[in-house]
Amino acid sequence: MIPRPLSRSRGSVNSDRTLGTAVKHLLDPPNEPSPRGLCSHRQLFDGSPLESPSPWNRLLFRHSRNNLNREPLSLFLEARRSGQPLDDSSLSCVLKACGCLWDRNLGRQLHGLCVKCGHGSGVGVGTSLLDMYLKCDGVDDGVRVFDSMPERNVVSWTSLLTGYSQKGLHDDAFEFFSRMRSEGIKPNPFTFATVLASAAAQGVLENGRQMHGQLIKFGYQGTVFVCNPLINMYSRCGLVEEARAVFNRMVNRDAVSCNAMVAGLVLNGYESEAVQEFRHMRAAGLKPTQSSFATMIKLCANLKQLAFARQLHCCVVKERFDLDANVITTLMVVYSKCSEMDDAFELFSMLGARSVVSWTAMINGYIQNGHVSRAALLFSQMRLDAVEPNDFTYSILLTASPQISPFQIHAQVIKTKFQQVPSVGTALLAAYTKLGNTCEAFCVFRGIKEKDIVAWSAMLACYAQAGDSEGAVKLFTEMARKSIGANEFTLSSAIDACASPTASADQGKQFHAISIKLKYENTLCVSTALVTMYARRGSIESAQGVFDRQSVRDQVSWNSMLMGYAQHGYSKKALELFRGIESRGIEMDGITFIGVIIACTHTGLVEEGKKHFESMVHNHHISPTVEHYACMVDLYSRAGKLEEAMSLIKEMPFPASATVWRTLLGACRLHRNVELGELAAEKLMSLEPSHSAAYVLLSNMYAAAGRWAERAKIRKLMDARKVKKEAGCSWIQIKNKVHSFLASDRTHPMSDKIYTKLKDITIRLKEKGYQPNTDYVLHDMEEAHKEVMLAQHSERLAISFGLIATLPGTPLQIVKNLRVCGDCHTVIKLISEIEQREIVIRDSSRFHHFNRGSCSCGDYW
Repeated sequence: MIPRPLSRSRGSVNSDRTLGTAVKHLLDPPNEPSPRGLCSHRQLFDGSPLESPSPWNRLLFRHSRNNLNREPLSLFLEARRSGQPLDDSSLSCVLKACGCLWDRNLGRQLHGLCVKCGHGSGVGVGTSLLDMYLKCDGVDDGVRVFDSMPERNVVSWTSLLTGYSQKGLHDDAFEFFSRMRSEGIKPNPFTFATVLASAAAQGVLENGRQMHGQLIKFGYQGTVFVCNPLINMYSRCGLVEEARAVFNRMVNRDAVSCNAMVAGLVLNGYESEAVQEFRHMRAAGLKPTQSSFATMIKLCANLKQLAFARQLHCCVVKERFDLDANVITTLMVVYSKCSEMDDAFELFSMLGARSVVSWTAMINGYIQNGHVSRAALLFSQMRLDAVEPNDFTYSILLTASPQISPFQIHAQVIKTKFQQVPSVGTALLAAYTKLGNTCEAFCVFRGIKEKDIVAWSAMLACYAQAGDSEGAVKLFTEMARKSIGANEFTLSSAIDACASPTASADQGKQFHAISIKLKYENTLCVSTALVTMYARRGSIESAQGVFDRQSVRDQVSWNSMLMGYAQHGYSKKALELFRGIESRGIEMDGITFIGVIIACTHTGLVEEGKKHFESMVHNHHISPTVEHYACMVDLYSRAGKLEEAMSLIKEMPFPASATVWRTLLGACRLHRNVELGELAAEKLMSLEPSHSAAYVLLSNMYAAAGRWAERAKIRKLMDARKVKKEAGCSWIQIKNKVHSFLASDRTHPMSDKIYTKLKDITIRLKEKGYQPNTDYVLHDMEEAHKEVMLAQHSERLAISFGLIATLPGTPLQIVKNLRVCGDCHTVIKLISEIEQREIVIRDSSRFHHFNRGSCSCGDYW
């Protein structure tokens, strides 16, 4: 509120005493010497009676111009106590000093004094009061002062517009500019500079163009002070050519003009033009400012141009900007991005007063270069030095999860009340996503007060990683209900969630339709997500269709299609695609080679797979990961080359993972190599003692070899260790409802019809010459019972239900949690022929496309 006038019943001595008390803390800060030259100036007036305020005003103005803001208050108080007269100029100068010191309480008292002494109605004092309140975050008080002014000039209006612009109230700034013009006030160059700054901050081109037209009308198109923010506005709106046209038409340019042009070129990705413009600036004799150097050094950081950055560093030292914290911090960033951490830390050590920005930049550099422990130590030192972290500090630290525990950072975030800040909340959410902690991530998401689209997209990505399509759909629906517009990243995360095996078959298609409606289907991230989703959901044809329609492809797009072909058993197409990637010169990564080795694995192309593995290491200089070795072990194992697989395991530069031993054990069971299988089982049990895979595979291997005593021992060991065998289960979705089946399951409401259909199929299969292969029943029982067990495997029940629940000719898609047995594989081929159906089975290792009596795997899986 505007302060009320001080009571006239109190003497001027009392009011001066109140004002004196208010400024005491400003005039006598602890351990701070008086500004140089103050005593000599004041001695001019010591002992000299002053009847006019002019000599005092001259000294007030001198201190104000030199930004010695405490001294005008001291002199003003001394003048008041000695009974010297005041005028509008005196009060305006003191109010300016008060605004520079951001002391709103003192400003209120000065306002009261202005009203009491009858100086509150002048345009000069009114404008100074307005400026003071706006600088001290008193926007409402400032507006009330403005509205109460009987007379307002262009300076008053410009001061109000500047306050609105600096506080981010850009719409209000444009509204008051229109009001100013309607009242017939002619804008000056400072007015246009202020409003153009608002247009640049908002990125609103229409407002910027209107300002451009009006400043031409008033003849300010050649004013440097106006052209500089005009260049900035066009650059922020992405119109580099318009910005360049303004720059080229300028008769006179200063360093700010050149810096605005360089910054605009950098902002819009014109890196080489920015470097050229900077060189022209130096050649024209214009001295670069700190901002100019900071912009160019940031460009070096983006391009990782270390040599040019070192040259700029030399220029910075030569121009004596090497003590500027902003420039030094920017140099730290470029050295960090170029992995020169010793140089970055040396600069950091040279900084005298380190701000939170400098600490954060150094911490980020260590994290980016993999020195997480050093980053953690630096953060601890930062806290010991009493530097408070900001939202960027916490956001950067959380990117190091799980090496730096998000739980510990979360506790500090809550303590410092940053948990509701969208950037910190989103980073915390992403950290919990890495840990697979969806529940904690959702709690963090709910705690974010003003959720932006990034927070929503991050939560959808969390559900996608967890394979929780239902949670993703609910969240997307809530987002739509709150009228929050989805972008391409939101949609790609939702589509990723629909790639889960448990997702509804139609959910991915629905999001595809939404992406078409919102015109995002051709964006790279959405189209690539669609390729992955359709491939994982069994519709490789739809995936290929989306891939073929992509106008632009990146490495992820090619990898997605390659992995899709490989997982579906279309090895020929996968290898053709790989050769296309090679011929186009597209950069390959580890995932590319995983895809091509899997394609070779599913076709038995051992030598070609080996060739690609060696090419990855020697030609592309990609270090093999445990996933690559697992694929190679699978390649050798499926082909029966178990000794080569074991040799590769021994040559691995790190211990073999559970996946590697599980792959080898599965192959030993398939090829009945009991001795090697026992070794693989022993290794697997030591790594995963509670997982059933090792016990079941070894048990089955003993059963296939007729070693029932050893099999019984393994079963007893499972009981002793309380290890439960994972039951085989198959799912099929009919009319948006998922139906699940276990072996010999009779819990389904349509069980009678299912078993009737199954019996009918078995009869027709035997008419086609089918003979059950009871070797796949690893139990010591009669052959007849074995045949019954085979006939009631979960995938056969799911297929029987699908046949009676859908129209003839409808393709069936089934998911199974375990590997399809050899007998069921034979049966499903025959069913696809006699029922004239396409049947897609996704088991634990790959997709099988059954059609007209054959399978896409070529009976090699």
